[in-house]
Amino acid sequence: MGISFLTAIFVGLIIGALARLVLPGKQKIGILMTILVGIVAAVIGSFIGAALGLTDGDDFSWITLAIQVVLAAIGVSLVAGRSRRAVRR
Repeated sequence: MGISFLTAIFVGLIIGALARLVLPGKQKIGILMTILVGIVAAVIGSFIGAALGLTDGDDFSWITLAIQVVLAAIGVSLVAGRSRRAVRR
C-alpha cells in the first residue's frame, strides 16, 4: 500500500464526496472534515479489501471502492449527527 500523502488527500476527497452524494439530505460538516473522514474510510476500506483478498495492495477493485464509500457515508453521517447534537445544546 504505497499511497502518498497527496494521493491519500485526493482519494479522501473523492471518497468523502461520494459518501455525501449517497447520503440523503444536507450534511452540516465542512470540506476538511469530509476529506478527513474520506481518508480514514479509504485506508480502512483498503485494509478490509486486502484482508478479503479483493486486491493485491495497489490493484483497483470496485468492491473495495464500494466498501470505502459505505464506510465514508457512515463516518460522514456520524460526524454530521454529532455536530447537529452540539448545536442543539
